[in-house]
Amino acid sequence: MRIFEQLESEVRGYVRSFPAIFDTAKGSFLYDDQGNKYIDFFAGAGTLNYGHNNPAFNRALIEYLERDGIVHGLDKATVAKKNFLQKFYDTILAPRNLEYKVQFTGPTGTNAVETALKLARMVKRRSTVISFTNGYHGLTMGSLAVTGNNFYRDEFFGVRSNTAFMPYDGYFGKDVNTIDYLRRFLTDGSSGVDLPAAFIVETVQGEGGVNVASDEWLQGLEALSRELDILLIIDDIQVGNGRTGTFFSFERAGIKPDMVTLSKSVGGGLPLALLLMRPDLDQWKPGEHTGTFRGNNLAFVAATEALAYWENDDLSEAVRYKGAIMKEELDRIAAKFPDLESEVRGVGMVWGLELPRTGFAGELSKECFENGMVIETAGADDQVLKFLPALTIEEETLREGFGIIEKAIDTLLTRKQALRSGAVR
Repeated sequence: MRIFEQLESEVRGYVRSFPAIFDTAKGSFLYDDQGNKYIDFFAGAGTLNYGHNNPAFNRALIEYLERDGIVHGLDKATVAKKNFLQKFYDTILAPRNLEYKVQFTGPTGTNAVETALKLARMVKRRSTVISFTNGYHGLTMGSLAVTGNNFYRDEFFGVRSNTAFMPYDGYFGKDVNTIDYLRRFLTDGSSGVDLPAAFIVETVQGEGGVNVASDEWLQGLEALSRELDILLIIDDIQVGNGRTGTFFSFERAGIKPDMVTLSKSVGGGLPLALLLMRPDLDQWKPGEHTGTFRGNNLAFVAATEALAYWENDDLSEAVRYKGAIMKEELDRIAAKFPDLESEVRGVGMVWGLELPRTGFAGELSKECFENGMVIETAGADDQVLKFLPALTIEEETLREGFGIIEKAIDTLLTRKQALRSGAVR
């Protein structure tokens, strides 16, 4: 690992959590340069919903490159983009009765968020945007301003202007309706909170610790946005693309956002980000918001192949089936180790195991890695073990992964007990 320590910035993160030099990958497995195999419960932070090196994607990419298909095209019209747009409309938008324009914003999710915030402010002629406690939307300046995680925020970054934070669903416990709280602030002219251009929200806060907004809360937020003429932006970058069981995570609540940001798995593992917007909000002048890599044609090719998974309900049914297994396994683990006082929460195939003991989730992630699994932590204090396996993972591999987690917990608790008893120095 010397070359990474010598030349790569100290900002590197995942290489510290998973100190191996990875070489190949297939489906739900990673292999390092020593031939060690790891079950992947991380999936590129939600970028690999369809697994590593999906064979259908690879074939399409190889064929495209072999015929010298356009790789870089800015926002010029290309066959690859045409095919993606048509497939996206036919497979995703039309069946859901969604009328959205599509804007390609740049290679990563924060580009889509920046674009949504800029457009919302331009259309509404208001500067304030309301985000929510524990929300995560990216780390460029505008996106960071609407990100709640204290680890990423600092006053020196100038992130506090034009943003107000309000409590997410369940922030004060189950008995407090935070929509009523929000409405009170916004309808009181002396609250100090200006009428915003937009709300931006995740239906499931992934980095925030796998906090799941209820259908009723999301419906209430949509109703409030309509009542007060505020745009509703759903950030579906991590929990969209089928992660919750439907292509869009907001479908379960029956709402229709004004804008939706998509990235991560929409590109089939390649960099692609886009903003969906109501047609009347598409008020840009030509070239007013640009970017060198807003037309990733290789990603269009992979993304078009990925949309084939949504031609029927098979993947949705698989996510519901495997999601039920994940909940069952986590509930069983929580019951087996009651002293951990853990909490299980999630939906579809995004789940979290909250472990209140300081540092335990991080130790567990490390122990899992040493036993052949890649899994990350989340939450304000990294107190949540976050489960994001590929949606296409085999049931046998899924259950094997939970076996590794159970064994790792048992090992850590046994080791700690031995240390307390003085049996280990």
